[in-house]
Amino acid sequence: MSRPVLFLRSLVFAIGMFFATVLWAFVCFAALPLTYEKRYYVTSRWNVFIVWLGKVVCGIDYRVIGRENLPDYPVILLAKHQSAWETIFLFYSMPRPLVYVLKKELLYIPLFGWALALLRMIPIDRSNGKDAFAAVARIGKQRLANGQWIIMFPEGTRTPVGSQGRYKGGGARLAVETNTPVVPIALNAGECWPRNSFIKKPGVITVSIGKPIAAEGRNPVDLMAEVENWIESEMRVISPDVYTQAPAGEVAVSEAR
Repeated sequence: MSRPVLFLRSLVFAIGMFFATVLWAFVCFAALPLTYEKRYYVTSRWNVFIVWLGKVVCGIDYRVIGRENLPDYPVILLAKHQSAWETIFLFYSMPRPLVYVLKKELLYIPLFGWALALLRMIPIDRSNGKDAFAAVARIGKQRLANGQWIIMFPEGTRTPVGSQGRYKGGGARLAVETNTPVVPIALNAGECWPRNSFIKKPGVITVSIGKPIAAEGRNPVDLMAEVENWIESEMRVISPDVYTQAPAGEVAVSEAR
């Protein structure tokens, strides 16, 4: 597909997303008197529409592998992060309401951030260092006790397709402190929705969900290493053409033999 066509389709998508965001922000404000579950559902209809719009206008489809691995009890989702697509898709596609650990600056974005502030997320100030994690742990325990799921992106920021960011241990630490299993998720959304790119590309995004990993009695460093190895190994299964080497964990094991 030629670049002018991709640009035109991406432009139509961006316009549709803009107007949907403005409209739905007011819908979210109107839903404030509802119960939290209903309010979350109403908010998530924006996410459903955006994913649908991306499919219809830009040709971005998706498939989910391992959905049967999602349990019926509180977990912490630890996912690969390549684009904004997964933050939109996972919000409505999981069986329980999600709690995102996010930068507090996102709540200041007009309309979008204000609507987001109506939900039970965990905004953090990264400049606070250890105090930031203490807040995550305190609020996270409350959210998990209420039956919600927490989602975190261990790499912290979106990574380019074919690359591997440094996995941070906050998610594993929270899991160990709360004795909550983690569920690793690998996905290749960046191949269709590249980070920092206006152009959206047609294709099929694969979301692969791993089996829950128990955190009770684990060392957070070892737990995160297991999560990282699963995600990065799975990335090479779902996107074999863009990875040229084994994940760091496998390389280390191979060299030690």
